[in-house]
Amino acid sequence: MAAKLRKFLLRYYPPGIILQYERDGVMKQKPIDLLDLTPDVDVEVLLSQIIRQEPLISENRRPALRQLIHRLIDKMLEQQHHSFTLFKVLRAHILPLTNCAFNKSGDRFITGSYDRTCKVWNTFTGEEVFTLEGHKNVSTIIATGSMDNTAKLWDVETGQERGHTGRTPERATLAGHRAEIVSLGFNTGGDLIVTGSFDHDSRLWDVRTGQCVHVLSGHRGEVSSTQFNYAGTLVVSGSIDCTSRLWDVRSGRCLSVKQGHTDEVLDVAFDAAGTKMVSASADGSARLYHTLTGVCQHTLVGHEGEISKVAFNPQGTRLITASSDKTCRLWDCDTGECLQVLEGHTDEIFSCAFNYEGDFIITGSKDNTCRIWKALTASSQPAGPGGAGGGLARPTTAFSYND
Repeated sequence: MAAKLRKFLLRYYPPGIILQYERDGVMKQKPIDLLDLTPDVDVEVLLSQIIRQEPLISENRRPALRQLIHRLIDKMLEQQHHSFTLFKVLRAHILPLTNCAFNKSGDRFITGSYDRTCKVWNTFTGEEVFTLEGHKNVSTIIATGSMDNTAKLWDVETGQERGHTGRTPERATLAGHRAEIVSLGFNTGGDLIVTGSFDHDSRLWDVRTGQCVHVLSGHRGEVSSTQFNYAGTLVVSGSIDCTSRLWDVRSGRCLSVKQGHTDEVLDVAFDAAGTKMVSASADGSARLYHTLTGVCQHTLVGHEGEISKVAFNPQGTRLITASSDKTCRLWDCDTGECLQVLEGHTDEIFSCAFNYEGDFIITGSKDNTCRIWKALTASSQPAGPGGAGGGLARPTTAFSYND
């Protein structure tokens, strides 16, 4: 039975269209990634290319597809947030915060701490939803891991433990590193894992078999941070050898070595589309690169202490850097200009993150608090239990077809 297109799902960050189709009575999905989409694209040429390459989309879908492309472009052209104001201060933990992350829609976020707990919070009210006792991926299920050799699954709505059994059900042990593993992340497809270790290497692992696919060797010091790009074709790694490296996932080959920092590289990141990457260092600077050309576009200077965490907004137009100087800085990716200094923490800031829409920021500090920052916009209204100034857009918009 031939596949029949049933629905378009519009994905804003990174830009793309997800096709929902039916085959043999089973609903399936297929993404069309538009990672290189820009506002000045020739839409008709792009439409012809998509229709030519994708059998599920016939020529009579051109008008609907055109509408979707224009909605993606309109989203890119929306006014960006130039400044943020302090929204809430949360006395989050009894010990320093180590990590924080939003869920996909941005209405909740999670914090982790040296106090061996994780807490889930309501973004708009600042209320604690629940505490996960016992010990960054936040969705309907939260997974937490601990140095007690256990893993736990939690229901994000109730805070109840979904299942817990020490080392079982363990799918695989990823063995091979010769020292502590300090960085771990999945690719977008969920079939590969990258790990970074104090043994100076990063490794790529096949999730299905648990086998090491490639050893990424070349750093002359401990690896501090690793990340896949969205397409899953590249990995960036940072090291205390003061460099970051770009790796080809398929071959495991090092494509380039990024130099320029004068102290340890503590964090690295790609933007949502993978067109930009950034390294943050103990030298107090961050270096912003164009991924394809490898050119360093800007060196972001202004912090008076080391930068331990860096993050892009979903649009890839802004950066935030968290520093031991007790501040978080907001940067313009096009100009390299510091747009704002977020001040108020009384000790080092270890973590920072944007929500899906890029209009909320969270920062977590050694001062045991988490701060929520809200974008200043003309339409902003004080947030209440129902939402913040009209609410946040969901990650996808659906367009259905019944034929």
